Amino acid sequence: MTRSVALQGSLPLLVLKVLARRGPLHGYALTLQIERVSDDVLRVKEGSLYPALHRMEEAGWIKARWMTSPQKRRARVYDLTAAGRKQLAEEETRWREVTAAVDHVLKHA
Repeated sequence: MTRSVALQGSLPLLVLKVLARRGPLHGYALTLQIERVSDDVLRVKEGSLYPALHRMEEAGWIKARWMTSPQKRRARVYDLTAAGRKQLAEEETRWREVTAAVDHVLKHA
């Protein structure tokens, strides 16, 4: 399994977790944070991130707004909603169940 395949299914969980811990961020900052915290093991491609952000916004898990940086650049900033916090808890529970099951198979197969 490649890193991008493993990341693809977990991208919403990672984005929601980063937003829960760091607060509002623009897309590029989200990718940098995920890569930094994972010691560059997980790579987020723009082609995966923005469609995922759009789906999460449509689901009501995040909200987006335009902001202007001190350098006068406009950036779309994403923030977690109450529904997103609930979804994060569900995603974390599901992730722990799946990784525990995989670990069990690795140890006992």
